[in-house]
Amino acid sequence: MWVIKLGGSLLGAPELQSWLNVIATHADGKVIVVPGGSVFADAVRDAQQISQINDVVAHQLALLAMDQYGLLLAGLHTDFVTASSELEIAERSWQHRPIIWLPSKMVLYDEKIPQNWDVTSDSLSAWLATKLGAKHLVLVKSKPLESAQNVMTLDDLPFDLLDAQFEHFANGQPYQSWITHASQSHLFENGFDEATETLAKHAVLLGLNKS
Repeated sequence: MWVIKLGGSLLGAPELQSWLNVIATHADGKVIVVPGGSVFADAVRDAQQISQINDVVAHQLALLAMDQYGLLLAGLHTDFVTASSELEIAERSWQHRPIIWLPSKMVLYDEKIPQNWDVTSDSLSAWLATKLGAKHLVLVKSKPLESAQNVMTLDDLPFDLLDAQFEHFANGQPYQSWITHASQSHLFENGFDEATETLAKHAVLLGLNKS
């Protein structure tokens, strides 16, 4: 299983449709897309500032923002189906469909997940990858990495590239965590079974401690 997070900043960018196309073509039930929050999460931040609601309520609203962006993504490509539970994910996988995760139901059920802005779609992608026993986690970012290194630690990354809780959720997990730029959907044009080799050459592998 591959977990691919498509950041909310891709909305309106031509690269977004390229990612949806390549995933729809090659997913074969092996790929689940985690949506960012996009403009819907921005609206939650604005609403919190105006209303002074606490972070717990804002977290709940931000999860619904991810649901909304997920529904938007599904509306951009008719091959995609949505799933909001492990059972639905398994059913869609058996149907060999490309899947978009709607996270609010599963995440709100897990009381161990911090309910604040330190947890965004980055951390939730890692949480889902662990829960599903995924082999690869790919975070698609609009912000390019200045370094040309193919293996980087979290300390090497720009401080604002990943959320504050990502290391907590991803550290020590058996899957490989990759960061790719929005322009790199072509790395998967030959399918996901062949993608590891091309990722190793052109994407950034996060050197997380596996101990």
